[in-house]
Amino acid sequence: MASNGNGRGGLLSAGGILSIIVGAFEIIGGGLAAALAWLSIPLCRPSFPFFPGFGGDFGMATVPAWLTIAGIVFAVLGIVAIVGGISAIRRRSFGLSLAGAICALLPFNILGLLAVIFVSLAKGEFGIEE
Repeated sequence: MASNGNGRGGLLSAGGILSIIVGAFEIIGGGLAAALAWLSIPLCRPSFPFFPGFGGDFGMATVPAWLTIAGIVFAVLGIVAIVGGISAIRRRSFGLSLAGAICALLPFNILGLLAVIFVSLAKGEFGIEE
């Protein structure tokens, strides 16, 4: 890809920014899921008119502790994705940048896949000194 004159191409910056965006969504989603499960806030209040009292609240009684654990895991993956995205933008460490992009990929979304591709293709930019 063509550079903008200072030896920096756009792929690495795009990969870093995508990694940061996906990481922010992972932190928000994972933190919200963990908080809702841990605080036992009902996620849904079903209404069955012919069966009153059936269903109840879907709080901690029916949502197991795995939702809290999964939320915490996603929040940690989001933190690693953000740190890796910052590392990619600053061109500090290829390994950390790729790890951050892979952590952005783990929720299996297209932005995480693009982040991994962009960071991988721009590996040569990490050796450039300003």
